[in-house]
Parts: sequence; C-alpha cells; structure tokens
Amino acid sequence: MKSSNLPMPHLFLVSLLLSFSWPTLGDTHQQQHDSFLHCLSLHPGNAAAGSISSVIYTQNNSSFSSVFESSVRNARASTTLRPLVIVTPSHVSHIQATVNCSRNHGLQIRIRSGGHDYEGLSYVSHVPFVIIDLINLRSIDVDTENNTAWIQAGATIGEVYYRIAEKTATLAFPAGICPTVGVGGHFSGGGYGMLMRKYGLAADQIIDAELVDVNGKLLDKNSMGEDLFWAIRGGGGASFGVIVAWKVNLVPVPSTVTVFTVNRTLEENGTMLVHKWQSIAPKINEDLYIRLFLRAVNSSRQDETRTIQASFTSLYLGKTDELLALMQESFPELRIARQDCIEMSWIQSILYFADIPQTEPLEILLNRTAAAAFFKGKSDYVTKPIPETGLEGLWQRFYEDELESLELIFSPYGGNMDDIRESETPYPHRAGNLFNIHYAVAWGEEDDASSQRYINFMRRLYRYMEPYVSTSPRRAYMNYRDLDLGININGVYTSYKQASRWGLRYFDNNFNRLIHVKSLVDPENFFRHEQSIPLLRR
Repeated sequence: MKSSNLPMPHLFLVSLLLSFSWPTLGDTHQQQHDSFLHCLSLHPGNAAAGSISSVIYTQNNSSFSSVFESSVRNARASTTLRPLVIVTPSHVSHIQATVNCSRNHGLQIRIRSGGHDYEGLSYVSHVPFVIIDLINLRSIDVDTENNTAWIQAGATIGEVYYRIAEKTATLAFPAGICPTVGVGGHFSGGGYGMLMRKYGLAADQIIDAELVDVNGKLLDKNSMGEDLFWAIRGGGGASFGVIVAWKVNLVPVPSTVTVFTVNRTLEENGTMLVHKWQSIAPKINEDLYIRLFLRAVNSSRQDETRTIQASFTSLYLGKTDELLALMQESFPELRIARQDCIEMSWIQSILYFADIPQTEPLEILLNRTAAAAFFKGKSDYVTKPIPETGLEGLWQRFYEDELESLELIFSPYGGNMDDIRESETPYPHRAGNLFNIHYAVAWGEEDDASSQRYINFMRRLYRYMEPYVSTSPRRAYMNYRDLDLGININGVYTSYKQASRWGLRYFDNNFNRLIHVKSLVDPENFFRHEQSIPLLRR
C-alpha cells in the first residue's frame, strides 16, 4: 500500500481556490484561509493522486454541509465552530500538502475517520481549523496466505469484516461491534470487541502502519521508530500525525460459532445473576465471551411498573453442545437452554451483535451512514465485584423519568488480556480488571437546557459509582472520550498537573512515555486538541 509521488504541478488551482468569498470571517481568519488555499494550490500533484481541487470543500461550496455532516455522530458537538476547509484526500500526497499548508499558515487540523469521537473532537474545534476527512482512503487488502491485511484508515469496521469474509470464513479480526466506526481512531485507541478475551485488542494485532508526520513525511514502522510505533497503538494516533493505513494480523475462528442472548429482570433474580456474572465472565474459558447490557424496561406485571433488564449476550467459538456443557459447569444459574443458542458463521455473528437482522445481506456492512444522536458517554474499570447493595443503588438511577434511554454495558476482561503486559502498548487496562463499564444516555431534545440536564445526570451517576470502581487513578477508556475528566490548557504548552487529570486515567503508567514520544516527534505540538498528548513546558 505504499504510495508513489510523481510530480505534476497544478498551478491553475490558484484562481479556482481563491475565488471563494468568506464574508463572515474576520481579517485574520480570512488571511489564514486565503493563504492556506493558495498553499494547497501550489501542491505538486501526481498522476495517481489527481487534482487536489476535487477534494477541497470550503464553506461556500454547495457540498460543504453534506460532507461535514456525513460523519457527524454526536449531534451535541456539531453546533460549535465548523472548519474553514474540509479536505477529503484520495492520495497520501493530499494529506502531506494539507499538513504542511496548515502548519505553515497557523491552522489546526482535525482528523476524521468515521466520526465516532464521543466529544466530536475529530470534527469540531473552538479555533480556526481544517478537517482531514479520510473517507476516500478506505481500501482493504486481505492476504489469506499470510493471515494479514493492509487497511486504510478511512475504512470502517464493517467494511473490514466484510472484506475478510469475502476471502475466508475462518479468519477474523478482534475489533468492535459497531460497523460504522472508523478504524483510524478505533485501532489507535485500543479497540475491543467480542474476541477480546481470546485475541486481545485491535491494537494488539497491528504489525505495521503508515503515518504522515508533522513534517509531511510518510513513515512506516521502520522509519518512524519503535517509540512512535508503540505510541500510536493505543495512545491515539491524532496526537502524533495522520494515520494513513494499518497492517494487521488476522486471527483464526471456527467455521461455526454459537451466540445467545437471554434476558433476566429483577423479578427473575436479576440482581443475583449480575452479581455472580462479575466473578464468572472474566474467568471462564477464553473461547466464551459473555457481555452484559443493563436497561430499564416495563415489567410483566399488570401495572407495568419499571424494572431492570439484564441482557446476557454471548459469543462462543464453537458449537452449541460444547457451549451448553461449559455454561452448565460455570454459570448454571443463568439456565441457558438449547433453544437459546444459535449456530452461525463468524461474519453472521457480526450482524447479530450489531442488531442487524440475519435476513439482511452482508453488504449492509458496507453502509457507512449512521444517524447523529445527542448523547453523553462515560467509562469505568472494575477490579473487584460490585456488592449487591451497590447494584441495588444503581438500579434506582435507572428509574428517573427522563432516562428511558440510559444503558450500561459490562464488558468482561480476563483471558488473553491478562497475559499482555500493561506497558506492551499505551493501553494499560490489562490484568487485574474484571470488566469495563460503558455508560451512555441519549436524548432527542435539541435545546441546551435538555442537554445539560442529561449531562448532569451522567455526572451524578458517575459520582455514585466511585466507591465500586478502580482507584488511584480511576481509570477510563480513551475511545469513550470524556471531557469531564479534564482538558489541556489552550495553546502549545500545558502543565503536567493539568494534563494528568485525564491522561493518567486513560493511560496510567504509560502516560509519561507518551509525553516523551510527543516531545520527540511533534516538538511544536502541531497535532493537538483538548485531550491530545501534551507538550510540557520545559
């Protein structure tokens, strides 16, 4: 997937790019905008890349809004300052030109792969900025002979799974369950899914990468060096450069896997089952993954009072008979029956866990569109079982009137995750963690007061859970980004005290090494945002 660079100037772009007017910009921003576009117009294109003018969108372009909104996933973040320009590179040279011109003319950049950043940091900013939207760089080259794949950073997880399944039914990749998530951010933040206990994270399977650095150079594993290659596999690629592509190992799966989802309410011993799950799911055979979803639902009683439903959702790398024997031995209280189990291929299980009907063709995984929603997410890690009294207090939080959409997901660890050293990649949440908690609430109201009400609820829920989760630091998952944890000070430099408020939660003991790498590869802190790896003042 290496890219060639054959010079072919396109100087006629000057008049085209500078013909756009910006009546709403101040003089300084207008000058930045004009000089940036002029710089791009001088970009020496090549035959493979084509004209850069076809991938540039200014605010006066009729397609600007549709391009911007095409990958906005959190509507709460989409109303802030929009970019001056969006560039949708179709060739690595377009990325190189955009990085060089942005740096030379004082504009920050945001890098968007799928647009699923929980706080919208891949597509919004409070300073003048340019978006590099990688939607046109999404080729996937699957090599079944060597069990590897080159995946461009603009591809989605769904596209990756589909292209693997096109070639083989017995290879897979251990990433997330949401098909529209982009691999550029997902892999660089860790990336976990239903194969985590067997094969670890997406980042654990990365064996090479291509990245455009702050100087506009295209680097691979060898030329970027050990430190930078370590940093982008769990430390967030956008702090260090623009990820262009990943090379990954594919992992073996049987031709038949088994799935089940069983629901139990509080009236069906739900509290006891959730409590027992905490000790069983992280220690059970690594071929079995039992994820837990918690929601408020109407009870089966005539008065339809609200209750809590615990949904136990499972993937087993094998057939039903083996699964039933394993469940009977390890978790008989759940009472899994043969009729609960469905045998299918691994790629069909991707549809199953994404709540896509099995009647849909696999091509639905190629669909990148997803509706933007107003939501707030948070995360925690649990190192010892939450007592039943703690769970009963948690249930009460679900009953607040405006929170019908509240959902908690408990994702078990253990298995292979216990075998990988905390410092192997920047992602530190390994041995000692029983499970991750993902908190999410969504709402339909568009006014600021409603958003604040839901956000305040999430903060209260987070405070309630403090006695039951990890401490010193209270850990969090970077891909579930949460600006409540803290943000960097505006400008090139920030203090360690300020940055460590969020950095130690995401990266724990790996945070200091990430800062060191940052100082080596981006000494002027060009690649920065509210929670980018900071550059500390000497």
